[in-house]
Amino acid sequence: MDVSAIVTTYNWPQALALVLKALARQSRLPAEVIVADDGSREDTRAMLVETARGFPVPLRHSWQEDLGFRAARSRNRAIAAATGDYVLMLDGDMVPHRDFVADHLGYAEAGSFVQGSRVLTSPALTQRMLRDGVIDLGVFTPQLERRRNALRSTWLASLNLRRSGRRKPRAIKTCNQGWFRADLLKVNGFDERMEGWGREDSELAWRAWHAGVVPRHLRFAALAWHLYHPERHEEGESPNEVYLRETIASGKQRAERGVDQHVAEFAARPLPDLRNL
Repeated sequence: MDVSAIVTTYNWPQALALVLKALARQSRLPAEVIVADDGSREDTRAMLVETARGFPVPLRHSWQEDLGFRAARSRNRAIAAATGDYVLMLDGDMVPHRDFVADHLGYAEAGSFVQGSRVLTSPALTQRMLRDGVIDLGVFTPQLERRRNALRSTWLASLNLRRSGRRKPRAIKTCNQGWFRADLLKVNGFDERMEGWGREDSELAWRAWHAGVVPRHLRFAALAWHLYHPERHEEGESPNEVYLRETIASGKQRAERGVDQHVAEFAARPLPDLRNL
């Protein structure tokens, strides 16, 4: 299958550059990388144009105006623009292991999406990674949290998937996920009514569950290292909780305002490959 890797970002080009460096040396390259940009400044665009000069696959930039936290819309536009059969969603502060793409493809299965995990890096380790361009970490690297998530073993990954089975959505995070694009279109992607921090990922997972697309939690494979940063969201309940509760209670399968708003736009005018600029 062709893979479209979608990387979300907002005004942290140094971290995004490290993520792209890791994607460029994957053991199984994606067919394209799309940066889903929620309104970053011009320095992010400049970095992408520079990075594209030596990038091994098409690098595309989907930018929208900065009108607040609109991750749902930003991801939908990237999904609409994607050309791959399989979509990997990765946050712009998640540095993927060399076998990240290959692992996701190895565990892709019809009727499900793959929920990956993350390894947390300390502030000091994050600074070193950004300063020195470090992307190769392992289970014994100092200054890691959730170290158990840094162990890669395809045997353990397969065993864990068999034991965990197919359960209702829990611990859903779009920082590391793999989806068949057809399934994302089936449920109409993310609900763009959800703005501000939180719950757009869980709400998507519940609509998928209602449509027969179940989460499968992958551990010990498709590893990714999360760069430290202060949490950007406010304390307390997300304003999007109301939409999540509504979806769970109603059995809704499709978003009211979703990816279908953007499909025609990119069918008529695909996102350009920055390598050709």
